[in-house]
Amino acid sequence: MKRREFIAGVCGAAAAPASCWPLVARAQQDRRGRRLGVMMPSVETDPVPQAYAAALRQRLQELGWIEGRNLRVDLRFDAGDLARVRRNAEELLGLAPDVMVVTTAAATHAVQELTQTIPIVFVQVGDPVASRVVGSIARPGGNTTGITNLFASIAGKWLELLKEAAPHVTRVALIFNPEFRVTEPYLTEIEAAAAALAIKAIRTPVWSGPPLERAIDAFGADANGGLIMVPPPPSDADRGLILRLAKLHGLPAIFSSRLYAIEGALISYGPDSLDLYRSAASYVDRILRGARPSELPVQFPTKFDLVINLKTAKAIGLVIPPTLRARADEVIE
Repeated sequence: MKRREFIAGVCGAAAAPASCWPLVARAQQDRRGRRLGVMMPSVETDPVPQAYAAALRQRLQELGWIEGRNLRVDLRFDAGDLARVRRNAEELLGLAPDVMVVTTAAATHAVQELTQTIPIVFVQVGDPVASRVVGSIARPGGNTTGITNLFASIAGKWLELLKEAAPHVTRVALIFNPEFRVTEPYLTEIEAAAAALAIKAIRTPVWSGPPLERAIDAFGADANGGLIMVPPPPSDADRGLILRLAKLHGLPAIFSSRLYAIEGALISYGPDSLDLYRSAASYVDRILRGARPSELPVQFPTKFDLVINLKTAKAIGLVIPPTLRARADEVIE
């Protein structure tokens, strides 16, 4: 029996399910090396996910996986759109990757719905058990494991830091994408912290374009306000809009990643996002060398960095307390 006929018989049809795709292309994969599918949030021109992808690729190269020699990387961006997330998942799985690297719980779920066999390494999904990405931290089971970034409990700390940096703040807008259910635990934690600090937390379920601009303009019209960006982060263009409007209205803003403080947010507090992707590359390496995702425990960061942008503080007329500056891991002058 010819190889093509054998594959058709095993997979059942030309339009084989995702679980059969690796078998269909295995001989070709062996000839050209291994194939990695990567799904990133935001748009291709956004420097933040590009930096994530670069960190992933660099670590893979250090581990011996050289693009064009023994590895091919197929990269897709979703612009924070759930429909595009699903299309990207279908397209990449159709290329028969050996491993998928995905960012956010929504993207992980989209890939999980299409394959139970192709290994999935996730990054930045929040609490992976609460979001039902895996059943257990220690033994994820199935075909999925990865590197998480934040648990909801950190969200209260964002408000505490914002209040310490800007004691005048009595109102805070919680900007989030209403399409993602994973934001709810963060919102709940912030609201609990707000009650303890006598701060009014205002849910602001807008994420892009004119509605986002109108919402921040309206919020900024009154005094003593601040902004908290609830993960997952917006696109490059919308992030720039938020930072521009925050400066315009004198609103101190806190993000979860150092990369955003570099772009102009007043404060960031969270793990080193680039290091998360380097850790993901190590898991990709182990899987390509024979490890099973089900046996690789979910990793999570143990160190969180506080970054303060003094240029932004000056631009909005804010003096950061010396005690907070002394605790910062990095100060942008």
